[in-house]
Amino acid sequence: MIYPRKLEAIIEFYKKLPGIGEKSAERMALATLDLPTEEIELISKDLVEAKKTLVPCKICGHITDKEICDICSDNGRNKNIICVLEDYKSVFTFEKTGNFKGVYHVLNGLISPTEGIGYEDINIASLLERIKDLEKPELIIALKSNIEGETTTLFIKKILEGKNVIISRLSYGIPMGADIDYMDTITLDKAIEDRKQISDNI
Repeated sequence: MIYPRKLEAIIEFYKKLPGIGEKSAERMALATLDLPTEEIELISKDLVEAKKTLVPCKICGHITDKEICDICSDNGRNKNIICVLEDYKSVFTFEKTGNFKGVYHVLNGLISPTEGIGYEDINIASLLERIKDLEKPELIIALKSNIEGETTTLFIKKILEGKNVIISRLSYGIPMGADIDYMDTITLDKAIEDRKQISDNI
């Protein structure tokens, strides 16, 4: 190997990040070595602290350094409109639009029979518990347009049949198979505005 072992370890670390290939990892590793030691020590400490202190919100599943995240604690939010997402990264994407005034529910995965992931393996039970005492809540399903996303959407729709719950989904202006986290804010904002109701519960 042309690089010293320690530098190679840094390159391998960066390659684990999404969208980072060999060349990008090399550039990032070499750039990191050019940073002042104090900065490297600070970011190392922040990474360790983040890993130790960031936990799922007890209500919605979004990451937070508190028991209840700031979004769920915000009394200005409409708690009757819940956007259902696959993971916490999508929450940040939605928040960047600045226009969604409801709250979120993070499933932490999607139903995938081929991978042995069932409804009990993701955060659906807490969603059902959460909406139990709400009056005519709306669930906005914002999941991937793939087999796993469709399966999860259909399951949620099925278990809420006959309940007093509106179920809608983002408009199909979003490309098939696209990840919510990589969506631009204008497209996402329009998708929320043009959402379509998919339940007949109301």
